[in-house]
Amino acid sequence: MTLTEMKQVLRQHDLRLTKSLGQNFLHDGNQLRKIVAAAELRADDTVLEIGPGLGPLTELLLKGAAKVLAIEKDARLVPLLRERLSAATSLELVEADALEWLRSEPRSWAGWKLVANLPYSVGSPILVELAQAKQPPDRLVVTLQWEVVRRIKAAPATDDYGLLTLLLQLRYEPTDWFRIPASCFFPPPDIDSACVTLVRRTRPFLEASLESRFEKIVRRAISQRRKQMFKLLREDWPVELLTDGFRAAAIPPNVRAESVSVEQFALLTKFLAR
Repeated sequence: MTLTEMKQVLRQHDLRLTKSLGQNFLHDGNQLRKIVAAAELRADDTVLEIGPGLGPLTELLLKGAAKVLAIEKDARLVPLLRERLSAATSLELVEADALEWLRSEPRSWAGWKLVANLPYSVGSPILVELAQAKQPPDRLVVTLQWEVVRRIKAAPATDDYGLLTLLLQLRYEPTDWFRIPASCFFPPPDIDSACVTLVRRTRPFLEASLESRFEKIVRRAISQRRKQMFKLLREDWPVELLTDGFRAAAIPPNVRAESVSVEQFALLTKFLAR
């Protein structure tokens, strides 16, 4: 779907895009093909797409995957999608708020891939929700604000490293990313965008039963960035136990949380769970 075709469809149906829904539709064919290439689709793949809009990415996904489940919140767009993609028997289209739907419809996403231009207003919560699912998707290929992508792929001791980094990198490894110019969207957003790929770790840092404890530790440790992590954690754990745990995870006692790696947090979690 070209930009001209996109504008024509919107004009024919007298549709105005809603800023509150984050409706900046990606129309550039080269960028769409790069996103699909990053997904490394196979003929037997099942794909989750959130926020299909008018369906330009959906069309490409249907060509490369066995099944596409697309969730669209805007009730005005769902009939258009059904009409445009009526011949696609491998498409399941759901009209729903994606974040609410994911929380109310728990399922196994093992073997699935998320490929989506996520609504920027809820992109981070959606990623965390899927990453923390009992059986999360194998691969996440998502377009988001550039500042969010920076946080997702951040390394320890950098300004962008924080809670989102740790919650996602516990289960996923960021492997690739590329910038997408604002001119590739309609209407062009006021912020820079990028697409990032995250691949589920084959060897998890933690067993699933300890992940809630990991999140508790991380949230406490990162709650005040200027304060030493040890001083924050001792509000919840005994000093002697923390001292031994920091030593076991090779974490300096005076360090701040943004300098501690995901692996070190996982080691500390294991120790404190004894």
